[in-house]
Amino acid sequence: MRPIRDEYDFSKARRGSVVPVPPGKTRITIRLDNDLLAWFRRSVHRAGGGSYQTLINQALREHVERRPETLEQTLRRVLREELPKARRTKRGATTRSTRPVRQT
Repeated sequence: MRPIRDEYDFSKARRGSVVPVPPGKTRITIRLDNDLLAWFRRSVHRAGGGSYQTLINQALREHVERRPETLEQTLRRVLREELPKARRTKRGATTRSTRPVRQT
């Protein structure tokens, strides 16, 4: 082990990270919930190693690349899911709603 010096010469030192950032990547600081970060770290550990940052990057990429539904698609999906439930409820109901109808 090297002895600790009384003085060091930092005149030729450069600020920044020791490891260069690969092309197409940007170094950022991000705050994540502790439980979320722990989940990613555990997942990488269970997989036998790797980088939890790479796993977070993959999760974000999958989310972004998913095609979002248009409003029409969302409405159609919700109606397909909810109409059968409403029909079943209506068939099984023995009394009508006692809520007064609002007059306009």
